[in-house]
Amino acid sequence: MTTTRTTTKTTVRPDSPLIPFVIQREGEEAAPDNLRLTPLGSGRYRLSYADEDPRDRDLRGVLWARCGLGPVDDQGRPTGRPQWRMMHPLRQRGCMQMLRCQVCAGPARTSRGWIFLAGPDTVNPSDELVLTNQPPVCPKHARTAAELCPHLTAEPMVFLARSAPLYGVIGVGYGVRDGNVQVVERPTGPIPYGHPLMPTVLASQMVRRLGVFRLLTLGELFTALEDAS
Repeated sequence: MTTTRTTTKTTVRPDSPLIPFVIQREGEEAAPDNLRLTPLGSGRYRLSYADEDPRDRDLRGVLWARCGLGPVDDQGRPTGRPQWRMMHPLRQRGCMQMLRCQVCAGPARTSRGWIFLAGPDTVNPSDELVLTNQPPVCPKHARTAAELCPHLTAEPMVFLARSAPLYGVIGVGYGVRDGNVQVVERPTGPIPYGHPLMPTVLASQMVRRLGVFRLLTLGELFTALEDAS
């Protein structure tokens, strides 16, 4: 299985009446990192910020890339022009950790489980590990997400998952090179929690494993939810 990485390419669409909560906005740029490596002994190190805050780490203790937060409206929602191909690391992490809708940030759980969407060639449902870096969506915004997300199509693959445990992160590994703390490893896929590289990883996206799930179309999803109501 492959997950879709965020890229530095920015695609700006015409103004949309609804912009997903996880989308990064213009002006929300990478913050100064102040990274350092602390020796742990036996050639092992731990990556940290010189001015680290508890919010810099996720529930499993992994360090996360800092990114600025732009102004919000009177409902607490981000404002600013959307950078459609980029997810804000903190907002993506929050939605993934709490299993909240990537569009509205509200509860995403349904009576049949959680709804995860995937575009063509991003997830292979027959893989031994079915992984996703896309936060779930609530029923109200499933079709909206399919229409707005550049990684999806109008008829995406729909995973109605009964279980979706945390798996790991997408990120890069740091080390010391030429006397400086810098990126020394760029894994091609998600890094599982517990991996030996994790103490020196700077994460940018959280990944979940889809456990027990049904593969549906959007039409079949709405029918299944109606039948359960």
